[in-house]
Amino acid sequence: MRLRKIQKTSVSLTELGFGASVIGNLYRVTPAADAAAALDTAWDAGIRYFDTAPHYGLGLSEQRLGAALRHRPRDEYVISSKVGRLLVPNQEPRGVDTEGFVVRDDLRRQWDFSRDGVLRSIEDTLERTGLDRLDIVYLHDPDDHWRQAALEAMPTLADLRDQGVIGAIGAGMNQSAMLARFLRETAADMVMLAGRYSLLDQSALDDVLPAAQEHGKSVVAVGVFNSGLLSQDRPTEGMKYDYQDAPPELIARAQAIADVCEQHGTTLPAAAIAFPHTHPSIINVTLGMRTPEQVGRNVELHGQYIPDGLWDDLRAQGLIRSDVLMGHGGGRDERCL
Repeated sequence: MRLRKIQKTSVSLTELGFGASVIGNLYRVTPAADAAAALDTAWDAGIRYFDTAPHYGLGLSEQRLGAALRHRPRDEYVISSKVGRLLVPNQEPRGVDTEGFVVRDDLRRQWDFSRDGVLRSIEDTLERTGLDRLDIVYLHDPDDHWRQAALEAMPTLADLRDQGVIGAIGAGMNQSAMLARFLRETAADMVMLAGRYSLLDQSALDDVLPAAQEHGKSVVAVGVFNSGLLSQDRPTEGMKYDYQDAPPELIARAQAIADVCEQHGTTLPAAAIAFPHTHPSIINVTLGMRTPEQVGRNVELHGQYIPDGLWDDLRAQGLIRSDVLMGHGGGRDERCL
């Protein structure tokens, strides 16, 4: 699996990454054996970038990921986690977490983008994973905390990066406008862009992607299925878009894109994974994977050949924006795993 370098750093990512939110019991229980088998399958397929966060399952995702990676050669993989939500004792537990994860709520999340909060969060993550270091650290959803995130948290991460403790730093969000500010106004090397550069939403072309190109920084794309609407060959009613029921007009548009994919001998989910890679600043697509079967399917989809004519036809039919860029830019690492 091809590696691509985070610009201006020494860190390289496989083009496909393993998103570990779902093995933190997102929406439903994932048995420990399934999570371990999924991670083993990803490793065997050549995936070497793994992303997690304290938020995911109140630490469960970090624990499971650490258990799977700790016996692997440390220099052969890249792991990222996030700061901004400290896990603290919950004085009023109700039994189950209320933020989408099926886990006990003995802990609760506490927003904290202070210097002390960042350092404590990283220390806690290292303890939960059992690893000696993190390669990438992102600020996690700082939407309502710009000032503290930009003026305290990011400089703290920059200090750790400059000391060689962390390889790269950035921010991850579901919006693109503030991510563009992080690229332009802070020491961030990269951002994790959720859902804003997909076959159904190219709004990142208005802010974060031009900022990345202008400043020579990198982007990791997540949420490329837009919560599920792009995950099947044929979209149907009842599928989700950005965590809600997809409106009829978006279902119709996804079906139209699926028709064009079929004409070019490919499928909607394969095109959804391939599409972000066409932008020169996007170096990785990370997908949530719960089982070995999901890993195998995603790896197969990622490996499918997508003809350039597909993008041309989608633009010509007004199904993607006419200003969509094509072709990788700088940062490619020709090594393959």
